[in-house]
Amino acid sequence: MNPLVKFFTNAKTYLYKNYGENPGTMLVHTGVLGWILSAMAQVTAVLINDKISKKEKSFLIPQEIADAAINILSFYIVTSSFKNLASKLVSTGKISTKNIIKHIEQKGVNLKDYIGKLDSNIANDFPELKGEYKSFKNGVDVVASTIGSIVSCNILTPVLRNQYAAKKQKELIAQMDGVENKDKKLNPRNSLSMDAYQKMASMKYSSGSLKI
Repeated sequence: MNPLVKFFTNAKTYLYKNYGENPGTMLVHTGVLGWILSAMAQVTAVLINDKISKKEKSFLIPQEIADAAINILSFYIVTSSFKNLASKLVSTGKISTKNIIKHIEQKGVNLKDYIGKLDSNIANDFPELKGEYKSFKNGVDVVASTIGSIVSCNILTPVLRNQYAAKKQKELIAQMDGVENKDKKLNPRNSLSMDAYQKMASMKYSSGSLKI
């Protein structure tokens, strides 16, 4: 078999085996992968940019990495939490379809004692509902994962990044102020001026991140 064909065949098999019945989980994992690749691209862009000095790179690269950590962690935690909560609500019947609830009731189960209880699990307790239950659960997982990603990317992550940026910028400007004074004494011609540093910091934090 052609190596390339074999690779894609194995990839499809892996994806189906691990995500075929869990599209919500796939959205979470692919989203995290997307953030990782984006972060790698941002750092690489700084590294290969000849217009950015070494001193500027020594400031920008750690900040890009820190931003990436915030992006990835907030996305994964928030999106996974939304998906897991939705999955639990579906498995306990708190979110369900009329047909599923009707079937449970027809089995003689007291809905008040079953629906919403932490130890309730429709998939295990009523295996005959597997088809309809799985289809409904997958749909809810996808919706929950999508909402979680929106909340993370558009609400939580920007707030966390702005708070971190404001705090870090103050620390670094104070640090560079001391370094500038020391450099001027040792080597006045080659020191990084405070104006240059503030311009560099502004480039980093006013736009949120560097663009490729």
